[in-house]
Amino acid sequence: MKKGIIAFALLASAGGVTTSIASDNTSFSGIVDADGNIAFPEGFRTSMVHLGSWFVPDGGASGFHGVYTEKETVEAFRKTGKFPDGATLVKELRAHASGDFTTGAGVNYETGNLKQWFVMVKDTEGRFQDTGVWGDGWGWALFKPGNLGVNASSDYKTDCLGCHIPAKDNDWIYTDAYPILAE
Repeated sequence: MKKGIIAFALLASAGGVTTSIASDNTSFSGIVDADGNIAFPEGFRTSMVHLGSWFVPDGGASGFHGVYTEKETVEAFRKTGKFPDGATLVKELRAHASGDFTTGAGVNYETGNLKQWFVMVKDTEGRFQDTGVWGDGWGWALFKPGNLGVNASSDYKTDCLGCHIPAKDNDWIYTDAYPILAE
């Protein structure tokens, strides 16, 4: 087993998420193995910070999109205005429902129904260009409930990039929705 894989296995078994550079540089992220496979970041809700949320009212991606990253990523972005190498962004998509409450009528709220997760890992060095899920400065992954061990995306250009085209000039990320980056 390669050192990067061992480091990944140890991090995964500890339940944490990290993206620090390994001492042997075979792995720059705790959720990426030496071959560029992106794993689901177990424990991200408690080990990462919440960047912001989106609400999409209709369509296949309807629901609440909660986005998370490492605290160190927020700190680095605030200093440089860029996502650092190895930064991880996790967007969790949950279904929504509507109801009338004392706080307002027709309120949309998040349910426990998890729809999918989008995961991006910043790659400033172009490490895995020979795979279909790495390019344009990021690794791209999609995970579905019931099969968190498999990246459902095989070609980021057709599976992921279309939604990010409006943010192309901003490193493919809609940073306007993440006020924590500017605080």
